[in-house]
Amino acid sequence: MPAASRPIGVFDSGVGGLSVLRALRAELPHERFVYVADSGHAPYGERDDDHVTTRSHAITNYLLSEHRIKALVVACNTATAAAIKSLRAAYPAIPLVGIEPALKPAAAASQSKTVGVMATRGTLQSEKFQALLASLHGQATFVLQPCDGLAIAIERNDATKIEALCAEYTGAMGQFGLNSEAIDTLVLGCTHYPFVEGVLRKSIGGQVTLLEGGTPVARQTRRLLEAASLLAPATADQPATQFLSTGQPDDLRNAALRWLQLDASVSALTTP
Repeated sequence: MPAASRPIGVFDSGVGGLSVLRALRAELPHERFVYVADSGHAPYGERDDDHVTTRSHAITNYLLSEHRIKALVVACNTATAAAIKSLRAAYPAIPLVGIEPALKPAAAASQSKTVGVMATRGTLQSEKFQALLASLHGQATFVLQPCDGLAIAIERNDATKIEALCAEYTGAMGQFGLNSEAIDTLVLGCTHYPFVEGVLRKSIGGQVTLLEGGTPVARQTRRLLEAASLLAPATADQPATQFLSTGQPDDLRNAALRWLQLDASVSALTTP
């Protein structure tokens, strides 16, 4: 198989990376994707860096050996923060794209220069995030909110828990709105969170700008594939995406149907 025709690997701790996959499929409609939800080892955001790094390497090894991927997208903020550096060192031959909270565009977009950041505790405590935050010193005030339990509530589609946690965490951050001291821009620093935008809007209102990372990741993936002459040839129909899960396959299947309108078959996966 020509290198350009090989698939792109995408992985997340669970179903949240589907928000990134949605952007990738829109930006790169002729590409084949293999999506791995590591739900059997989730949530990454409440595990230590060693656990997340081990899982990230295990999944990458699997995608390279079994699917011969031509590029890898780490569709998880926590995995990017913990493992992207070691992944790039271990696999220098393939284009590799991670995701990070959109602090830079948020600081530029905010009129009040007060930016909220919702993310997992693992992301907020990571060395990579702290370095990003330090690089923006003086450009805005960042209100950081660890959101324990929210990603797993979204994984389980637990509407009652999602409503309660979104209200609790946005309430703890302070005032949202367009006045001079309010949070006018909110960064969704976990790939799960875009799927509960409607719930968040109930607490923060319709005027606050929400930023997430799926679209920038998709554009960067395109740039890297173009630079490496690895873009897939045009096809009449969008190629099928292959879905695998280390947890319950039906959870991923239902999420793909609910959020991507894809009635997909999901295979169970056991990785080391």
